[in-house]
Amino acid sequence: MTIYGAEVVLLIVLLSYSGIPCLAKVYTVGDSSGWSLGVDYKTWTSDKTFKVGDTLSFNYGSSHTVSEVSSSDYDGCSAGNAIASYTSGPTNIALNTTGTHYFICGVASHCSGGMKVSVSVSGGGGGGSGSGSSAPSGTTKPTPTPPTGTTTPASSAAFSPAVPLVFGLVLFIFKLVVS
Repeated sequence: MTIYGAEVVLLIVLLSYSGIPCLAKVYTVGDSSGWSLGVDYKTWTSDKTFKVGDTLSFNYGSSHTVSEVSSSDYDGCSAGNAIASYTSGPTNIALNTTGTHYFICGVASHCSGGMKVSVSVSGGGGGGSGSGSSAPSGTTKPTPTPPTGTTTPASSAAFSPAVPLVFGLVLFIFKLVVS
């Protein structure tokens, strides 16, 4: 059997490029406490590294909402100019861009009572965990998400990053068997 150099290089490239987005994580905001009053969301984010491709999952009841807002609306606890608003949980929001994303509860006094979270998102195709590092926020606005009041799928009909990897492996094995 002869192993072709080009196939080995192709396999290495596919493994190093295609595998990274498969590591995207889904973070349940507030962990087991969910999206509610009495949770310290600064502490919750402190040991997490969010990356493009990750998803925030907000679990909440009918007495709460989730609004994605600008930095100034986050600071002022104002949902009046929300980029997107959701009124029934759970709500999943994909982090599709780098920068800081801001979320508040739009119910009166809930945001000022601590129901607000900001997450710094870095590039790299998903897979953040544990370091607590924060990405530079720059001037990037939060990701617009269509307001539907229902759950936004973490990923929808996207081309799976595993497809080129599997295809490359099948091609490589086929070449080995044929030669």
